[in-house]
Amino acid sequence: MFSDAGLAALYDDFCAWDSRGDFGFYLPLVMSAESVLDVGCGTGALLHRARELGHDGRLCGLDPAVGMLAQARRRSDIEWVLGDLTSVGWDQEFDLVVMTGHAFQVFVQDDELRASLAAIRAALTEDGRFLFETRNPLVREWEQWTPDNAAEVTHASGVVVRMEQRVEMPVDGDVVRFTLTFTSPSWNQPEVSRSTLRFLDPDSLSTFLSAAELAVEAQFGDWDRSPVTDASPEIITIVRRG
Repeated sequence: MFSDAGLAALYDDFCAWDSRGDFGFYLPLVMSAESVLDVGCGTGALLHRARELGHDGRLCGLDPAVGMLAQARRRSDIEWVLGDLTSVGWDQEFDLVVMTGHAFQVFVQDDELRASLAAIRAALTEDGRFLFETRNPLVREWEQWTPDNAAEVTHASGVVVRMEQRVEMPVDGDVVRFTLTFTSPSWNQPEVSRSTLRFLDPDSLSTFLSAAELAVEAQFGDWDRSPVTDASPEIITIVRRG
């Protein structure tokens, strides 16, 4: 979504640490693991914070977007890898693998999801854990992705940027396609980013995880660790090697 270098510089403004529930959930688990892989690490905010707080083990961020990694590489004491799970070959190297910011939902095709889960399982140590979240499709959050719910931020440079979401209708099964349009009085023209996400229900998710020999250890419906219900906004999942 923010793969362009200019837009990547705005990501942490639109997704500020204090406005996110996920980082507060993930950070203690990251701090307690000796080696951590952040898949879809984006600007590296989670790993940056872990290092700032004294994590002295291996921290590695993986992302396919050059612009995002340019932001992440502001810290050189963390490994940053350009690519995706199909382009790496880690073998039982990480105690914890995480995917924050609903990055798990970018796996749209079945084959892509299966290959990614296989790569994650291979990267985990024998007692390792994989932690991620995906939006609960029953809540239909995409119905709120409209220009009426636009967000606006002021970058450190003083530039004001507005972001509008618009979903392509009709929604095709569990796949949602949408655009993000960024505008600013300081720009000559808008910047448009197109994205596709998959909204898996708990049963479908369980099927994919089982097939990948990943066993669910815990599952929550929100960042307060409440159980998953039809009304839960999230499906937060912790799995181990099966």
